Amino acid sequence: MTKLKLLLPALSATALALLSPAVPAQLRIDITSGVTDPIPVAVARFAQEPAAPTAAFDFAEVIRQDLERSGRFRLLPRERMPGAPSRADAVVAADWRNLGTDYVLVGRATAGPAAGQSTVDFELLNVLNGQRLLSERLVVPAATARNGAHRIADRVHEKILGVRGAFATRIAYVSVDGAPPNQRYQLLVADADGEAARVILESRQPLMSPAWSPDGEWLAYVSFEARASAVYVQRLRTGERRRVSARRGINGAPSWSPDGSKLALTLSGSGGNLDVYVLELATQALTRITDDPGIDTEPVWAPDGAAIYFTSDRSGGPQVYRVAPTPGDRPKRITFGGGYNARPRLSPDGTQLAFVTLEGGGYKVAIQDLAGGGSRVLTQGRFDESPSFAPNGATLIYAGRERGQGTLATVSADGLITQRLKSDRGEVREPAWGPFLR
Repeated sequence: MTKLKLLLPALSATALALLSPAVPAQLRIDITSGVTDPIPVAVARFAQEPAAPTAAFDFAEVIRQDLERSGRFRLLPRERMPGAPSRADAVVAADWRNLGTDYVLVGRATAGPAAGQSTVDFELLNVLNGQRLLSERLVVPAATARNGAHRIADRVHEKILGVRGAFATRIAYVSVDGAPPNQRYQLLVADADGEAARVILESRQPLMSPAWSPDGEWLAYVSFEARASAVYVQRLRTGERRRVSARRGINGAPSWSPDGSKLALTLSGSGGNLDVYVLELATQALTRITDDPGIDTEPVWAPDGAAIYFTSDRSGGPQVYRVAPTPGDRPKRITFGGGYNARPRLSPDGTQLAFVTLEGGGYKVAIQDLAGGGSRVLTQGRFDESPSFAPNGATLIYAGRERGQGTLATVSADGLITQRLKSDRGEVREPAWGPFLR
């Protein structure tokens, strides 16, 4: 998508003025459940050379928060630590073992190779057997020190659990503040922990359905700012923004193809019936994928680009179907349990399908193994919706409601770990988890 050239002209300065300097709503994460036997880890305070540009930043605290919020680890409080070693060879393993710790992370920051940069060396030690599991170095600009800490936490998560961490990724979501008819909608992007939120777009009209490009450079979304639905793509780094679909009727539910060259869309056309289309961004060529009297909507690409999954009521109630992204293929039904299964999302490896199901009088997030066909419900709310996989496939973020207020939450793919992300004002909805940054 970085080299993509769109035929439609960039929007005017008036439209770009929608970018708001307003302070975004902040998210607070509360762990509501975790594994019963978390792995004990200690993260010692990183030593800081006074000349290091990051000298005032506490790397260890951010890493500790990341690991603790994952629900997989139990972190040793700093006040109980037997010291603050900055090198693995200074760790007295027996002292840490006696405190019930299995792993110790140590590190140090020194002045980096260029102005405004720090060199951060970190080591992970298994104090049960003395093995040094990590000994690595990062060059971290002071302006992105928090991201550097997230990257270190990712490496610790991967080395201990064998699964790449997703702490250094981002989420997009919509915030709604105020009461009708004076609501304010914001499209925001934040770190995966809810910190560093920034407003991408603000409007008095609804914003919805954010979707990340595969390279994490662009967001596609639906805006009603012209009093009718239209699909836009916006480059996050520069704010460049283009309208790519404003056809008559409904323009909705954009989903990027794995190569970033196309969007799958829901369009109603002049006839008013919803179907799935594929839009070639560089040429504006539009291909109709489904053609059925039923409602076909909410398309999403399979990671290999060989199929599109979508919601359809052609069997009498909403179910998930799969179809090739070319005309003429006959859709195949994928979900069968219950009378309502909608909003499909694929895991990054393409092996699992997440969707919203109706069970026990409430809408919940479920997951289905595509090879075996078995499914299980992951959440326990009554209005859970909009699931989105983390790029490592280990966690999903989704929207729910708590005391009548829209909130975000995460649940691990095994259902053991749940977290609630609460906004300090307004409602938050329609989350989308971004890809690993390249």
